[in-house]
Amino acid sequence: MTRLLVVDDEQDIRYLYAAELTDEGYQVDTAGSGAEASQLLLEKEYDLLLLDIQMRGESGLQLLQKVVRDRKGLPVILCTAFNCYKDDFSSWLADAYVVKSSDLTELKTEVRRVLAKHKH
Repeated sequence: MTRLLVVDDEQDIRYLYAAELTDEGYQVDTAGSGAEASQLLLEKEYDLLLLDIQMRGESGLQLLQKVVRDRKGLPVILCTAFNCYKDDFSSWLADAYVVKSSDLTELKTEVRRVLAKHKH
């Protein structure tokens, strides 16, 4: 089963994404901070990381840089409420960039696209 890690400091977002992505057939773990995500990444293997950018403590962009350095090949989708980070050079390390919306169609599409791209 494809395993995803959702990292977001907003509990409601973690619950929503976990429920929707579980319904899509994925096994989903969640983390509320960069530190919690780093610990889970040491303990388990994931096929995809969904990462919020603005979080208390370690930002999503900081965690993204660590993941690219330490977990080469792990695809990452940035999920943020802000469109402005698309111009940030460090956000270009991610495989996709999705602006949060109550309609999760784009997020689910990007999850499928990125996973398919990394299976080849």
